[in-house]
Amino acid sequence: MGVRNGEQVLAGLRDGRQLWMDGDRITDVTVDARLAGGAQSLAELYDLQCDPALTDEMTYVSPSTGDRIGLSFIQPETRDDLVRRRVMMKRWNDHCLGMFPRSPDFLNVGLAGYAAGADGFGPYADNVRRYYEHVRENDLALTHSLTNPQVDRSRDVSEQLDANDLAARVVRETDAGIVVSGARMLATLGAFSDEILVMSAPSYPLPETEAAKSFAMGFAIPVATDGLRMIARPPLYPTGAGSAMDHPIAARFDDSDCMVIFDDVLVPWERVFIHRDVAVFNGIYRHTQAHAQMAHQYSVKDWSKAEFIMGLGFALAKSTNIDVHQHVQGMLAELINTTEFMRSAVIASEAEAIETPFGTMVPAPGPLGAVRFMFPQLFRRACEIIQNMGAGGLFMLPSFAETEGERADDVDRYYQSANGDARTRIKLFRLAYDAAVSGFSGRQQLYERYFAGDPVRSAGFLYQGFDKGPHIDRIHKLIDDLEAGMTRSDTGPAFRLPGIPSQ
Repeated sequence: MGVRNGEQVLAGLRDGRQLWMDGDRITDVTVDARLAGGAQSLAELYDLQCDPALTDEMTYVSPSTGDRIGLSFIQPETRDDLVRRRVMMKRWNDHCLGMFPRSPDFLNVGLAGYAAGADGFGPYADNVRRYYEHVRENDLALTHSLTNPQVDRSRDVSEQLDANDLAARVVRETDAGIVVSGARMLATLGAFSDEILVMSAPSYPLPETEAAKSFAMGFAIPVATDGLRMIARPPLYPTGAGSAMDHPIAARFDDSDCMVIFDDVLVPWERVFIHRDVAVFNGIYRHTQAHAQMAHQYSVKDWSKAEFIMGLGFALAKSTNIDVHQHVQGMLAELINTTEFMRSAVIASEAEAIETPFGTMVPAPGPLGAVRFMFPQLFRRACEIIQNMGAGGLFMLPSFAETEGERADDVDRYYQSANGDARTRIKLFRLAYDAAVSGFSGRQQLYERYFAGDPVRSAGFLYQGFDKGPHIDRIHKLIDDLEAGMTRSDTGPAFRLPGIPSQ
């Protein structure tokens, strides 16, 4: 089949899926006012890869069919492949301002990583390889669900079987497959995905116990599978707003987050990737290095997001001439530095890429790990900078509908800025409000903090896995050398530290 266009993507979402929002059954996500903007933005991404002018940038030739397929599915074998993939992902994420964080390239890249290291899945390795090819050749969009409902966070999920079996687990086997019941969160893009991938969460390993085995599962099924229900959080775009321009980002890029409920869902054996194997469940990211490939995608997304906020800061400051003030220039310099950090980390990860035992190249984990830990802080600070520069102007802001209302004359007169008419200023400040102040912005900030797992546990894993020995040895050698240099008596110390008398 090869790459799909936007129309085909939207048609695929009209599949009878069981999706609820605000107490309503959503029968068509492509036309419901609460979700249509996100669906349309997804369609635009797929239209980009079908643009004849972008064919070489967005696609490559399928190794199995010869069709053009999305470049985010490539299993990179060289550093140049990583760069090609990054250019494709950057175009998608620039289109979304970095504000559609679970765009399909995230899991396309991850699934390619799983398939490249499929031997890590043991007896289900061929299932993973076939599924990757199926998704790649049909250009499907995936969501995934990795974590369990927050019920009793003082105990491991396998110790909560008395809590009405709330967390999803395998409840029985049949000749046709495994049967799963319970719930999983947090399926971002769930409302707009073709299939759901259920896997382990890197920062939440299971204990090596018999009780944990039923939770040690990995599989993929269509979102419209019988018995699978999703409950989406309310939209971040207020559908009752006077104008869509009042919330210009949320209206387009709210990618939805869903609780996924499995009600005796049959997963065919050919779609099972992990079954009752705690060791594989806990170690699959280490074995496949898929996490490093996904880190490449989200670091590119962060680069796009930082670049957008930087440009927004420039435009906001220029509109009222506050960019003449040094303290404002200092804040804008912070936004420049954040963007440069993201760009540099991505490029460094490609330049220092590592070959895996299974013949693919993965970006160097060090620079991308720095992005993972630093960007949430830097993004919150970027939003704070936009808030500081906009100040009261972000609150004393009418609906864009007022530019066409009865008091349009008042609006034209009193809402102008030094470098723009009222209409331009209101559009700009509405964009800034949505990016840095609104509920949509709050969700973006929370997402950046937690989407890759518990940041505290992740920091612990980073420290534990980092090769600290050479650095400790260097310090001990340094202090020994310093002592030796200061206690020599024949010719005096080899060197002197300023302000410290020789002995």
